[in-house]
Amino acid sequence: MRLAGRVALVTGSSSGIGRGVALAYAREGADVIINHPTVGEAAAAEEVARGIREAGRRALVVRADVSRESEVERLVASARESFGRIDILVNNAGIAAAAPIHEMTAETWDRVLGVHLRGTFLMTRAVIGEMYARNSGRIINTASQLAYKGAAGFSAYTAAKGAIISFTRSAALEIGARNITINCIAPGATLTPILDDVPADTLEAIRRAIPLGRIAEVDDIVPAYVFLAGDDARHFQGQCLSPNGGDVFL
Repeated sequence: MRLAGRVALVTGSSSGIGRGVALAYAREGADVIINHPTVGEAAAAEEVARGIREAGRRALVVRADVSRESEVERLVASARESFGRIDILVNNAGIAAAAPIHEMTAETWDRVLGVHLRGTFLMTRAVIGEMYARNSGRIINTASQLAYKGAAGFSAYTAAKGAIISFTRSAALEIGARNITINCIAPGATLTPILDDVPADTLEAIRRAIPLGRIAEVDDIVPAYVFLAGDDARHFQGQCLSPNGGDVFL
């Protein structure tokens, strides 16, 4: 029970890595706010909430688009109204859109960076004041190993993830000697819904390039989030952990 009595807000937690993190936090003793962006994901978010309650913890489901300032404010206000505080923030919400640069629309570029980068900024800004006031908190941002190696056709996604790493480092310098940490995790290729539309031959090529010889399951990634949220990570600040099977050496 490494997170006993704490309150965690995990964005983009109706599926994929966010879902796994939310359930793992509940097993470690945390109450969890589940965030999803659209009505279409409401049922999946409620299923995650049921899993949290079955673990004996409290859960709250809030629909909000983290790229929209007013919706971020509503999400955080709902969390505080229900639980009184936010001890752990996981900025995990993300989308992907594939297109070569010469065919990508400005709208697609803005949307991808909006969810990943603007969302990470807005959520961090919304909770960090109360963490300063308590002199306590954990912020974990989701990047990607593609921030380091790039990916043809995914320039918006990789640019956003690289910027998240840079944002994390600058925020760590601002936090200074407080009892608050901000770090990020850069997962390798992971079997989540974001890979559902990737052709089988492409997935096989990705698998062959990974030294461990397999694409990660969500359960391979989640322990890094549990570690960074707990007391054992108290001396990690501005760092990026990358559970990627050896795909990129940092």
